[in-house]
Amino acid sequence: VQLQASGGGSVQPGGSLRLSCAASGFTLDYYAIGWFRQAPGKEREGVSCINPSNSAYYSDSVEGRFTVSRDNTKNTVYLQMNSLQPEDTAVYYCAADLGCTVVHGTLIPGRPDYWGEGTQVTVSS
Repeated sequence: VQLQASGGGSVQPGGSLRLSCAASGFTLDYYAIGWFRQAPGKEREGVSCINPSNSAYYSDSVEGRFTVSRDNTKNTVYLQMNSLQPEDTAVYYCAADLGCTVVHGTLIPGRPDYWGEGTQVTVSS
């Protein structure tokens, strides 16, 4: 049983990346998948989350630039990141939970059943 995040890399400001969160050993159909990131010296931040119903949450910092989607046939959730900025630099993680936990407008990890290993995203010129 594993959740694997991938797709990170280095891009210039204004560039794009698509992260993938793939599950093996279990199906993502009934899980909400949250994306979190952590930059050096900063606390973990909830970025986006997609429910099994495909309803989605975005933090204010990424709203309008990032899009989360899921392909249940591939057992994978994607995070399309456009117009990347240096402040998006972080290690990105995905987590599988029963729902997206949003408290006072902020996505937090509830009690995820699974966490994926992080993938590094670096945005610099």
